Amino acid sequence: MTPPDSAAPRTAFFSESLLPTRHGEFRVRVYRDQLSGTEPSAIVAGDVRGQDGVPVRVHSECFTGEVLGSLKCDCREQLEFALELVQRHGRGVVIYLRQEGRGIGLGNKIAAYALQEEGLDTVDANRALGLPDDGREYGAAADILRDLGVRSVRVLTNNPAKLEQLRALEVPVVGRMPVLVPSSPHSRGYLQAKRRRMGHMIAESGDEPAVLGVPVATATVAAAE
Repeated sequence: MTPPDSAAPRTAFFSESLLPTRHGEFRVRVYRDQLSGTEPSAIVAGDVRGQDGVPVRVHSECFTGEVLGSLKCDCREQLEFALELVQRHGRGVVIYLRQEGRGIGLGNKIAAYALQEEGLDTVDANRALGLPDDGREYGAAADILRDLGVRSVRVLTNNPAKLEQLRALEVPVVGRMPVLVPSSPHSRGYLQAKRRRMGHMIAESGDEPAVLGVPVATATVAAAE
């Protein structure tokens, strides 16, 4: 296999098409990431080129949640929340990165699930396998935002580490928009571990969506503006 040309951009545009969905019509742009060998995509609503404060969700793949409908996580709900929000807003981008299981891959994710069945939480299960708490990186997302010509972004996330990484990649982040999705009895322990051990800005417990320090109704209005 020929190694990637170091002079070429890491993430190159490959193809684009309009795509009607149950959330509305999007422009889907597919890229090829020479570093990871994957095909990240940008799911675009409206005109974002040259715009400030564009709502952007940088979302990592979750086969178990988004395809199989797993109740152990909130990934599918976060993705659908973001797609619906950017449509309501009239413009925005959902960047879909192929980073299953916070970057550890599907096989390792299922192995970690097996350890969680024995009582470990999501962080300790990864560590027991010799894996990072969160192995994701966002270089492809930064490349995609530059290609789209977005001037500045408001990131849809509850994860402060994601904001830090994007800023380190010189993405002009001007704000955060909370992602409001409900928990379930199956996902509550996972969400509590993300809050307590990974610093995610989500509620301690309960079935209703909430963001730390922000009433649900207030946060929902702010996210939609």
